[in-house]
Amino acid sequence: MSIRHGLLALLDQGPRYGYQLRTEFEARTGATWPLNVGQVYTTLARLERDGLVVPAGEDEEGHQFYEATEAGRAELRTWFDTPVPRTNPPRDELAIKLAMAVTVPGVDVPAVVQGQRRHSIKALQDYTRLKARALAGESRPGGSGQPGADLAWLLVLEQLIFQTEAEVRWLDHCETRLAQHAEAEQARAAERRAAGAGGGPAAAPARFGRRRSKT
Repeated sequence: MSIRHGLLALLDQGPRYGYQLRTEFEARTGATWPLNVGQVYTTLARLERDGLVVPAGEDEEGHQFYEATEAGRAELRTWFDTPVPRTNPPRDELAIKLAMAVTVPGVDVPAVVQGQRRHSIKALQDYTRLKARALAGESRPGGSGQPGADLAWLLVLEQLIFQTEAEVRWLDHCETRLAQHAEAEQARAAERRAAGAGGGPAAAPARFGRRRSKT
């Protein structure tokens, strides 16, 4: 997630101070990726260091405003025009968890998969309900009232729905892969036992049905 470019996009529309940036960022993304004010001001300091924003005065309450420079606007246009790279995908905690689980003795990997599936399906149902409400024209609590904010929230919701649907499909695939691996391990163990008992491979390999996971 590029907080840097998200803040630049907001500042491209006019000067704002830190708390305004935080509020508008969360409103336009449905608070899917919450920010704290410290993150905002740290990012603003880096943007100022890089010549992409400059201070733009204070209001009567002492709020420091910032505005985008020409270099900042050029940086923003480049961001919009450049596809998000997939050469260095972000770390996925679930993928790391399952990769570790299959290598650590004593972990009930099918139970891990099933627990995550239940959680993901519930999240998918929640996202789908929110989408239905958005399509019905219900205002989102805490909405900013900015033009296009409802559309922005709908796009974020749909991305979450597609992402969660893909996660559920991947979990289904993981369960199938685990069952296939277990069957192959059982078959190899049977062949080793047969070879040890009879001095050679078994005349006919044993047949194994898919092992069912506990629900």
